[in-house]
Amino acid sequence: MGLKPYFGLQGNALLRACVMLVVCPTFTCYGYNMSVAGGLLTLSAFNKQFPRMDTINTTGAQEEENSQIQGTVIALYTVGGIFGALSCVYFGDLFGRRKVIFFTNLISIIGAILMATSFKFAQFIVARLVLGLGTGGYVATVPVWQSELSPAHKRGSNVVTDGIFVGIGVTLALWIDLGFYFVQGSSVSWRFPLAFQVVLSAIAMIFIYKLPESPRWLIKTGRIEEARVVLGALLEDEPESSTVTESIETIEASLAYCGSGKWTDMFTNGKQRLFHRTYLAATGQMFQQMCGVNLITYYATTIFEQYLGMDPVRARVLAAAMGLMQPMGGFLAFFTIDRLGRRPLMLWSAGAMSICMAGLAGTTSATGNTGALVVAVIFLYAFQFIFTVGYSGLTFLYAAEMAPLQIRAAVSAVSTSTVWAFNFLLAQVTPVGFSTIGNRYYIIFAVLNAAIVPSVYFFFPETKGRSLEEIDEIFAQSNSIFDPPRIARAMQRVHVGEVHSESGEQSRSNDDVLKEDVKS
Repeated sequence: MGLKPYFGLQGNALLRACVMLVVCPTFTCYGYNMSVAGGLLTLSAFNKQFPRMDTINTTGAQEEENSQIQGTVIALYTVGGIFGALSCVYFGDLFGRRKVIFFTNLISIIGAILMATSFKFAQFIVARLVLGLGTGGYVATVPVWQSELSPAHKRGSNVVTDGIFVGIGVTLALWIDLGFYFVQGSSVSWRFPLAFQVVLSAIAMIFIYKLPESPRWLIKTGRIEEARVVLGALLEDEPESSTVTESIETIEASLAYCGSGKWTDMFTNGKQRLFHRTYLAATGQMFQQMCGVNLITYYATTIFEQYLGMDPVRARVLAAAMGLMQPMGGFLAFFTIDRLGRRPLMLWSAGAMSICMAGLAGTTSATGNTGALVVAVIFLYAFQFIFTVGYSGLTFLYAAEMAPLQIRAAVSAVSTSTVWAFNFLLAQVTPVGFSTIGNRYYIIFAVLNAAIVPSVYFFFPETKGRSLEEIDEIFAQSNSIFDPPRIARAMQRVHVGEVHSESGEQSRSNDDVLKEDVKS
């Protein structure tokens, strides 16, 4: 048969390679970009190069004007992200998952190089837009590719790793910012941190074509023989085996049932309630941003230094250490999401984040109180940990689960553009919010997180352990926006991978489970 594709890997080993060689560098880069610029805003060399964003050495009306400019420039990255994500509505199914991942990483590399070599304010602005364009594209596509390769019983833990990598990226950026803070009087202190991300995007570009394309996309576009090779590798079976053939026939039947698959289908309801599902996917992603995480992630160093009154070194150390909370929270989500389910993590996390924000509002009001300052730092750390448990990688997973196969790329693109839209909103208003209402700015997010709790409870169905067909059935039986959670609870739960009868039948093998998951 000659050399086996995909480094000779099959089954779980192949899935792990996909995660470590593509998902890890792309989402680490995404997290890196979320925090690297915020750690540079207080550097003297950066403010000397771009004085229009200087809020450290200015006061009064000038500081207010500069804070607005600073918020706009930092937020322009998210504007690019919106258009990058929306472009995948069309290009995601036209070119396939791998090509989109390759070229969006290339665009992000161009943006990073432009940003790191900026001498003029205008170039820095354009670079932020280009960087966002590429990042938005791969953030919208990688979870779709990942979920379409993953078996249902591992889909939760597989895709929620995205949150771990985002946390690693956030932490990496803050520690690099800290290290280069000591390179005083040189533009290297901010140019190198902005350029480092090129390494991460380059790794994903190198390996994406060494790994499999989505078998569902291949079948959807009529490339059956290529799909056979991919399914054979995922199932650890021969491409011409009856199991692979049966899986292909099942996917083809599902596509025939689903209809044309035009991206405009997401704006219609019908029996499958496509618009309802698109709305839930986008709303979950909105919650990810409106909980207030980027208020802390983008401006962590600024919060410690400018608003909590710490010296520059201590502020950067605490901000970098705080970033470690995200991967720790991601590991907790990894081990609990397929056991506890999506809804419990979202509900308890939103409630806990509301408490953290309320605590921050109170403790930061006591200026000069060392004890209150310590408690404020604890609340900041706790918030970062809790967010990653319930809303970092989970909402990307939930958006992919909500979307039926024929419009999955389009729904993922729209829901991811929602992330960027509200990301832009927060990045834009946060400097102004802090400069005008100070610590009371946290109260807004305490209220928003509290409002997320009933929203998830009444409208979001549980998808733990369910095949994509079962998720389709939840919505097929629904007649209103209130029905899915109730129907999901009423439906018999299928424990994937372990079926025991009272007569003592043996559990199905993992291979059998994986084969059934691929069919779904």
